[in-house]
Amino acid sequence: MKKIDRETVQRILDVADIVDVVSDFVSLKRRGAGYLGLCPFHNERTPSFSVSKSKNICKCFSCGKGGSPVNFIMEHEQMTYQEALRYLAAKYNIEIKEHEMTDEERERETERASLLAVNEFALRHFETNLHDTDDGRNIGMTYLQQRGVSEAMIKRFRLGYALERSTALYDEAMRKGYNEKYLFDTGLCIRTDTGRVYDRFKGRVIFPVFSVSGKVIAFGGRTLKKDLAKYVNSPESAIYTKSNELYGLYQAKQAIVKHNKCILVEGYLDVISMHQSGIENVVASSGTSLTDGQIRLIHRFTDNVTVIYDGDAAGIKASLRGIDMLLREGLNIKVLLLPDGDDPDSFAQSHTSTQVEEYISANEVDFIQFKTGILLQGLENDPIARARAIGDIVQSISVIPDAVTANIYIKECSRRLDIDERVVALEVEKRRKAQAEKDAITARQERARKSLGDVQNATEQLVKGDAKGDDEADVEPFSAVEAVAVASGAETSKEETGYRRFMYRYESTLVKYMLRYGLLTLAEMVDENGNAVTISVADYIRSELERDDMEIADPVLGSIYRAVLSLQSDGWPAAEQDFRERLLQERDASIEAGEAEIRATASDLSDIERREKELRASVDEKYMRDMREYTMIYPERVICSSPDDAVRKMGMELVAERHVLSKVFTKYTHVITDDERLPDIVPRAVLEYKDAMLEWQIQQLNREIKEAFGVNNNEKHCMELMSRLGELHALRRDMATYLGERIILPR
Repeated sequence: MKKIDRETVQRILDVADIVDVVSDFVSLKRRGAGYLGLCPFHNERTPSFSVSKSKNICKCFSCGKGGSPVNFIMEHEQMTYQEALRYLAAKYNIEIKEHEMTDEERERETERASLLAVNEFALRHFETNLHDTDDGRNIGMTYLQQRGVSEAMIKRFRLGYALERSTALYDEAMRKGYNEKYLFDTGLCIRTDTGRVYDRFKGRVIFPVFSVSGKVIAFGGRTLKKDLAKYVNSPESAIYTKSNELYGLYQAKQAIVKHNKCILVEGYLDVISMHQSGIENVVASSGTSLTDGQIRLIHRFTDNVTVIYDGDAAGIKASLRGIDMLLREGLNIKVLLLPDGDDPDSFAQSHTSTQVEEYISANEVDFIQFKTGILLQGLENDPIARARAIGDIVQSISVIPDAVTANIYIKECSRRLDIDERVVALEVEKRRKAQAEKDAITARQERARKSLGDVQNATEQLVKGDAKGDDEADVEPFSAVEAVAVASGAETSKEETGYRRFMYRYESTLVKYMLRYGLLTLAEMVDENGNAVTISVADYIRSELERDDMEIADPVLGSIYRAVLSLQSDGWPAAEQDFRERLLQERDASIEAGEAEIRATASDLSDIERREKELRASVDEKYMRDMREYTMIYPERVICSSPDDAVRKMGMELVAERHVLSKVFTKYTHVITDDERLPDIVPRAVLEYKDAMLEWQIQQLNREIKEAFGVNNNEKHCMELMSRLGELHALRRDMATYLGERIILPR
């Protein structure tokens, strides 16, 4: 097995653009200098997923997930680091160069890669059967042609056929060396209690199910026999959760964003026929009841949904629950009822693209009009049944999260049903309060359940328990990230754990400055030989820590600290040279184009000289600004794309910014940023770190003195400790003169 080489990895990291990558999965809107969208990792109605193009990272400030383009793909598609790199390489047409993996690297390859590989093999196998075997052409292809599916749609949706022979797929997989374990884990093959093996989809037309990124994760099989279940689907696996997938989304996502609307149907052929008619923003729930996970998928790409129902009244009433679920997520819902006897498949087959579009536009209605027509039909003389139906409609209004939208529907409901608007509003509020109480109880139960099984929280509680002490009562407990950092290291003693916990805030500040500004110049000095020496932020922090024989205690922060230091000699020089050459080329091109324009429009020679001088100053200023920005961002990009999970997550926590000043504020006011104050903030952070170290040592000495007096009664040792304590207090007083507002007094 091979691994992507280092040069290819760096090229992928340089080329991958976070806005471009995230936009494949989330509908983003410009917000100030960045972008905002609904988080793809958890259920939310108000966008909190922030994407920074300049930093090339994303971050959800509700659930905390995000990262570089690589990390986003890893999280979203549940891929390994190597799989995510290959995904991005394919997206940007980057040729992959590889080297043989070590045994350790092979062991780290996940089960997911094998499951996806087996599914990809099966996909090609089914396609070959359909096109290149007699049964495939005579049975599978004939069925698809009878259903009006064109060759273009067969290729677009990669339809196939499973041969009737019970072990056709299994035998071919074994012949090509695939592990039978993954054939069973994906559900492609089944082993009975007696040990007999057979293919799940034998004798069926195959409809592959793709993830949003285009990986085949499951299959649906349609039989042509009358004595068998019409459809058989893949079981859930490590790569497939049915409630979180929508059939056709991979093929439809661009059209959904383009039209800002998603059309929701029920079956495979409904989707395919609609696409064939030219209506491509269509997806299906694949015959299952609509789920929260599927709704969240839709909401990533649009706020507008049209649900298409056929004329089956019983089926419609059973599906009305889905409308409330869509409304609860804040989506704008339209409902379309097809003519009796038609479903989306047959309707699309019998009408042109223009006719389908015109019918949808003319006949889609809001959910109140739809529910009113369905639920109140035939109830004119039954007031009790009518009241229940009206209650159902009011319930739908009560789940709408936006107050303005809900108020509009209250007025519409009052008008349509001839009910006092205040009565409707009161009933809506009553139901909202009842639901809020239920949600609060559910949320408490969920938090309690998570706290029992969450390793991070368990680690946090363990650390809290280990580090208790009177001298440390004012120390804040670990955050989840701190707990992960401690848990990721080797086993530590109670004292070591307490020290890490105490020093974490100071260490994280230092490492944050290393990560954000480590390669920037902090100062220029003259050495003993009279030579000019440039001191970077990273070099300054390193020299200060080494001078006092100090090191970062937290293992993850320490890894980031050492990684930034190593970048200065390994990686950064070549990257800096390449970027500088590109900037110089852009600079020369800008000057050349600007001078040509000036000479074509200037009034005289003095005007040319003045404008050329201004041009060069402006271009040089941009060159310096771009070079400085790249120097700042480079360590962040490397660390936030690290193959080490703990390093990558910690890096994200250190570089993510929750709030960014708006352009309106910064347009007329120059805001002094941290990178402009480095000579002040970096030395101060180092001093605060050293001061915290002294404070920790003083706490330990106080404990030892207490033990020397109370337990050992060792007067000589006690006097030595008190002498040392006085020295530490003196050092802290000296440090206080530099720290300014922090006044240190002996305890």
